[in-house]
Order: sequence, then C-alpha cells, then structure tokens
Amino acid sequence: MLASSKTIKKTTFHVLVSAFAVLMLYPVVWLTVSSFKLSADIFVTAGSLVPKPFTVENYFIGWKGVGGHTFGTFIKNSLIIVALSTIGAVFSSALIAFGFARTNFFGKSLWFTLMMLTLMLPFEVVIIPQYIVFAELGWINSFKPIVVPQYFGIPFFIFLLVQFIRTVPHELDEAATIDGCGKFGLFFRIILPLIVPAMATAAIFSFYWRWEDLLGPVLYLNKPSMYPVSMALKLFLDAETMSNWGAMFAMSVVSLAPVLIVFFTFQKYIVEGISTTGLKG
Repeated sequence: MLASSKTIKKTTFHVLVSAFAVLMLYPVVWLTVSSFKLSADIFVTAGSLVPKPFTVENYFIGWKGVGGHTFGTFIKNSLIIVALSTIGAVFSSALIAFGFARTNFFGKSLWFTLMMLTLMLPFEVVIIPQYIVFAELGWINSFKPIVVPQYFGIPFFIFLLVQFIRTVPHELDEAATIDGCGKFGLFFRIILPLIVPAMATAAIFSFYWRWEDLLGPVLYLNKPSMYPVSMALKLFLDAETMSNWGAMFAMSVVSLAPVLIVFFTFQKYIVEGISTTGLKG
C-alpha cells in the first residue's frame, strides 16, 4: 500500500512538472514554427503548429538584415558587447568580493550595506545622470557606455561571490601568507581558482543580461552598423509600412541559438554556483 502511494505521488509529480515544462516551452515552439510560415499567415493561422506552406524564405530575408547591414553584423556587435562586458563584470566583481570577504577596512559593513542597497535602486533613476556623464565624456554612439560600467563591479555578482568566498577555509589564507603571498597573490593563486563555479554562474547571468539588453543600446547607439541583435530585431517592425514578422521571428530563433548553447553547456555551473552560496564553511 505504501509503495502504491509513493508511485502515485511520483507519477503526479512528473505529470505536473511535464505540464509546466510544456507550458513554458510553448512560446518558443510557437516562435520556431511561425518562423517557417509565410509572414502574412503567421497570425491568421496562429493556433496551428503546422506551417502550411512550409518555407525557409524568412531566414534568407532576415539574414540580409536592414539598413544595408546583414544580421551577421548585429550578431558580431552583440558578441563584442557581451564578451567585453562579461569579462569586466565577473573579474571586477570577484576582486571586490574578495575585498569584502577577506579584508578588514574602515567602514566595511557600511560600504557593503550601501552596495546591497543599490540592488533595490531602479535603473530608471540613474539613466539621466549616466547619460549626461557619458555625453560629457564623448562616449555616445560607442560601446563604451554599455561596456565600461561593467568593470566597476555588479552588486548581485559581488554578493554572490562574497557568499562563495566565505565557504573557503581561512586556513588556506594563513598557509599562503606564511609562504609569502600578499593580498593579490592570495587572490590570484588561492581564491580565484576555488571560486570558478560562482564566477561561471555570474558569467552566464551577465551573458544573458547583456545579450537581451535593449535599453542601453537604444540610449547610446545611433549607427545601424553598431546595433546589437536586440535593436536589429526591432528594425523588422515598421509602424508606417508592413512589418516583416516572418523575418523577425526567423532571426529571433537564430538569436536564441547562442543563449541555448551557453545554457546547456554551462547549466551545471548555475546549479553548483547558486547551491553553494550562502553556506559558511
């Protein structure tokens, strides 16, 4: 009787999880299927998951891009922004986290509290001051306003890495100090190799956030040759003429490929990095 009850609970659990998985995946499936439909038929046959007729023309049209630039140009721009931003965000956050977790200095608790408070500060509050600063520096219409701020640490990543560093035994610090390691030697030789899972988690989040970011490019980029994928997709929609939904859906599917590759390649680091933070050794 007990075995039967466990089987029922296990079956119910898997059925519910499968149902939620289908619910979550349906928009992606619908997007993918719609990318193979004629643009004029997408919303006419929105309830059907079978494209009639089946066509790949949307992918050829979408790859030609807009404004005289192919979609490959937009993907290249996104990869440049994402790569530079992720390197800066992860490394700077790790260094700052090391300072909070392993260094004693005046007002450390106050500075850490202020840093945490910035997590609750809406981005809209700082848009105008940041734009004025970047305009005065002559950075408008370049990648600098999007990339450079990432090299000063990201509060969420700092918090994540601080919690991870606290799980590293202090005995390793003492042994390294006895061997002649200074603060930077301790960071690069001892701490950095041990926090790779947490850094990988931060890198994945940074990749996602920068890849899908639209507000930053809209504010600071004016040349189509510098547009990332997020802005390029918007160019397929024109309020004055007919929007090319088919091409936009097709390139949306293409733009999902890097995200899915990163997720399925590094998903173990997401679980490992998050599950071990907040635990004190």
